[in-house]
Amino acid sequence: MDTMDSAANARDAPPQGSSGEEVETAREAEAASEGAMAAAGEEVEDEEEEAEDGESAAVGATREAERAAAEAAAAREKAAQRQFLTMEELVSTERSYLRHLQLATVTIRGNLQKLQPAPANLEAMFLHIEGVMDVSRSLLSRLDQTPSSDPKFLHSLCDAFLCLAADMEMAYKEYLANYNNITAQENSYKQKEAFWNEMVKVIKSSAPEVNATSLTFFLVMPVQRIARYPMLLQTIRKHTDPQHPAYSVLEEAARATVEINCRINEYKRFREVADKYKKTEVLTMKDMINRLNGHSIAKKTARLSQLIKHETGMVPKLKDEEFDALEGFFYVLEKGIMDLHKNVAAYLGHLQKFTECRPEEQDLDIDSEKSAVFYKEISTALRQWIYPVFERRLNALVFRPLCALRDLLAGPRNLLRKRLHKLLDYELLEEKASLSYEEQAAAGDYRTLHALLLAELPLFNSAALQLLWGALGAFSRLLRDLASDVEQLCAGYTQQLPHSSMEPSAFWEWADGSVLEGAKRLESLCRSMEEEMNAPIVQPLSPASQKRLKSLTEKHGSGKIYQLSSHVAGSRDLDLSLQRGELVAVLSEMDTRGDRRRWLVDAGGPRGYAPSSKLVRYHQVTFDPPPSPSPHFTTPPGGAENRRHSYTPEARPRLAMALPCFQVCAGYDFRARSSHEVTLRAGEPVRVLEPHDKRGNPEWSLVEAHGQRGYVPSNYLTVLPSNYLAPPPSSSYR
Repeated sequence: MDTMDSAANARDAPPQGSSGEEVETAREAEAASEGAMAAAGEEVEDEEEEAEDGESAAVGATREAERAAAEAAAAREKAAQRQFLTMEELVSTERSYLRHLQLATVTIRGNLQKLQPAPANLEAMFLHIEGVMDVSRSLLSRLDQTPSSDPKFLHSLCDAFLCLAADMEMAYKEYLANYNNITAQENSYKQKEAFWNEMVKVIKSSAPEVNATSLTFFLVMPVQRIARYPMLLQTIRKHTDPQHPAYSVLEEAARATVEINCRINEYKRFREVADKYKKTEVLTMKDMINRLNGHSIAKKTARLSQLIKHETGMVPKLKDEEFDALEGFFYVLEKGIMDLHKNVAAYLGHLQKFTECRPEEQDLDIDSEKSAVFYKEISTALRQWIYPVFERRLNALVFRPLCALRDLLAGPRNLLRKRLHKLLDYELLEEKASLSYEEQAAAGDYRTLHALLLAELPLFNSAALQLLWGALGAFSRLLRDLASDVEQLCAGYTQQLPHSSMEPSAFWEWADGSVLEGAKRLESLCRSMEEEMNAPIVQPLSPASQKRLKSLTEKHGSGKIYQLSSHVAGSRDLDLSLQRGELVAVLSEMDTRGDRRRWLVDAGGPRGYAPSSKLVRYHQVTFDPPPSPSPHFTTPPGGAENRRHSYTPEARPRLAMALPCFQVCAGYDFRARSSHEVTLRAGEPVRVLEPHDKRGNPEWSLVEAHGQRGYVPSNYLTVLPSNYLAPPPSSSYR
C-alpha cells in the first residue's frame, strides 16, 4: 500500500534536479500527449460508428432484394394463376357454347318442326351452323388430348387454334355473312303474334334451364364467340412470361385469330355488296319510268358518254389483264353451260316423243316371223323399263344440276355488269381533284366490287367448270349404261336368230345383202307411192264439182280447165288454198311480176294464184251406165249418178244384214294403179272386207275379188240382187 502511494507521489512530484520551466514543459507535453490520445480515441469511435452504419445498409439492401424477389415471385404466381384461369375459362365456355348450339339445332329445331303449321323457311335459320359446330367439336377434341394441368397444355392450345384457323374462318365467315337473313327471318315470324307466342312457348319448354325467348339467343352465339377468341388468347399472352417456350406460338395464335376476324368482316362486307348488286329485278315500263329522275338521267348520260369515248378511242380504257381474263373465261363458261342445258332439254324432249311412239302395237303383215316378235318384245321392254329409268337418271344427274347451275350464273353476270357501270363512274371521278362524300362512296363501291370479283370469280369459275365436266361425265356414263342395258336385253334374242352363229365375215356379208335388199324394196315402194301421188285424178266428180266444171267450161272453155294434183295452202297475198282434185280455170300462166311459177286461176268464185307445179290439165272421163242386166231390174231415179253413189258406208252394214238377197258388185270398171289396189270389171261381184281405208277414209273400201285383195273407190260399188248374173264384161276401163 505504501509502495503504491510512494510511487504515486513520485509520479506527481517533479523530478529532482530539474528547474521549474522543465517542469512546465513536461506538463505541457503530458497534456499534449493526453490530447493526442483523446483525439485518437475519437477517431476510433468514428470508425466504429461508420462500420456499424455500413453493416446496417447492407442488411437493408438484402432485405429490399428479398422483398422484391418475393413480390416478383408473387406476381409470377398471380400471372400463372390468371393464365391458368383464362385457359380454363376458354375450355369451359367452349363446352357450354357447343352444348347450347346442340340444344338449339337438335331439340328446339325438332320441336318447332312439330308445330302445325311448321314455321316457314325454318331450315334457313340454321344454315351453315353445322360447320360451326364441327369446328367447335374439333377444337375441344384437340384440347382434351392434353390435361389442363400439364405444362404443355398452352402449347397444345395454340397448336389447336393454328391448325383449325382455315376451317374456322371458312365456317364462321359463311355463318356470319348469312346472319342478317337469320334476323330477318325471325322478324317475319314476329309479324304473326299468335304464331310467335307458340314458338316462344316451344323454346322455353325445350330449354327450361336457359332463360331464352327467341332463337337468336342461341344463333347469335357464333357471332360473339369468334370475336372472343382473340380476347382470350391476348389475355393468356398478357399473363405469360416472354421466356416461356410457348410464348412465340401463343403470339402467332393470337395474331391468327385477329386476322381471322378481320377477314371475316371483310368477307361480310363483300357479301353485303354482292347481295345488293346481284339481285335480278323484273321491271315493267311503268317502274322504269318512275325511277327516272334528274340524277339518274345525268348518271346514265355520263356513263354512255364515257363508253362512247372508249369505243371511239378518244379516252383510253382502264385495263386489268387479270380481271379481263377472268371475265372472258366466265362468259365462255356461261355459253357452254347454256348450250349444254339447251341441248339436254332438246334431247329429253325428243326422247319423250320417241317413247310416245308405239309402232310395236300396230298389226304388221309379218307378225308370224320370229324377228318381228323379237322386235315387239324388245321395243316394249325399252319403252316400259329401260327408257323411263334412263330418263329419270338423266333428269336427276344432268338436267336438274344444269338448271341450278344456269340459275347461279345470274348473280356473277349482274355483278360484272354493275362493275362495268361503276368503272365508268370511277374513271370520271379520277379526273377530279377533290371528291365529295357521295363520290368517295361511289369510288369505294367500285373498288369493293373489283376486289370481290377478283377474289370470288376464280372460285366460281373453278366450281362451275367442275360441275360442267361432272354433268358431261354423267351424261356419257348414262349413255354407256343405256347401251349396256340394251345390249344385255338384245343378247337373249339375238342368240335365237339364225345369223347369231355366223362368222363375222359371213355375218357382214349377210347384213350387206339384207340391207341392199331392204333398200331395193324401199326404193320400189317409194317409186310406187310417187307414181300413185302423181297419177292423174280420174275419179268421178261430185255433183258440186260437175256444177263447177260446167260453169268454168262455159266461161273459159274446156282447154283452160286444170285440176289440183295435191293440196295447196296459200302463204302469200292473193294465194288460194285449194284441195287435191279441185277444178280451176287458168286465166294467166304468170303473175304480175312475170313469175311463171304462179298462175292466176279462177276457182269458180274466188280468183287468185296457185303454183303451176300442182296444176295438171283436166281430161274429162265419161262413164256409161251399165245396161240393165234384167228386164225386171230398173235404173233407180236419178240415173247413173245416183247409182254410182248408192253404196255408202252408212248403208253397207244395214244391207249386209237386213238384205241377204242382195250382193255388192262393181258398178264401173276400175284399173289398179298400185299394188295396194285391185282391178275390177263392171258387174263383177266383190266381197267388202272394210268399208274404209287404214285412215278411216270412207271414200275407199277394202274388197276381195277373184282371189285378190285391194282398195277400190267406194262410189264404184253398187248393190244388186243376189240372183242377178252379170254378163261378161264388154268394155275395158277407159
